[in-house]
Amino acid sequence: MVVRFLKEWKTLSKHHYFLAAKLPKEVKEFLKEWVEANKIDFPFARWVHHEDFHITLAFLGFAEENMKQEVIETMAQVLINENPLTLTLNKIGTFGPHKKPRIFWADVEQSEELNEVQKKVYRQCTNIGFQLDKKPFRPHITLARKWQGEEDFDIATLTNFDERLSFTIDEVILYETHLDRTPKYYEYARFSLGEGL
Repeated sequence: MVVRFLKEWKTLSKHHYFLAAKLPKEVKEFLKEWVEANKIDFPFARWVHHEDFHITLAFLGFAEENMKQEVIETMAQVLINENPLTLTLNKIGTFGPHKKPRIFWADVEQSEELNEVQKKVYRQCTNIGFQLDKKPFRPHITLARKWQGEEDFDIATLTNFDERLSFTIDEVILYETHLDRTPKYYEYARFSLGEGL
């Protein structure tokens, strides 16, 4: 029992890593204001701190030091010819069971440029040796997790944003997760888009 506990503790003490498109401050503030104005109508268990809003491109999970360093050493070159992206907030939605969703999100309008950046990031991570989620890329910004309302979630209550906010993405970040902190995502390494243009 003691050995098992120590192994579990050792696992929990490691950090998760993921690569994501960094959202500019004005988008985080816009979403923060939307959440503050609407969260009373959506009783989810955990709301994401606005500084942690992002668009995940590749979730790495635990990362051995040599593999993490290879990401840092190669990703800038992978993205060197990619232009900064212009994205537009689109709508609110959910993942998981319709009546008790597990993820509450905001997404962006379809962007081939974003899809191309994600493909390059994903491909490089798999080349390094990471075992990544094979589900199709669905760009979104997680706002909250785990529905806990007494009544079932009603998708008819969702509406689009009043304002069609457009913004520029010019960095991909390797984030390190710290579950004991708020905000909990630390910028471990940064990669600029368009440095070679």
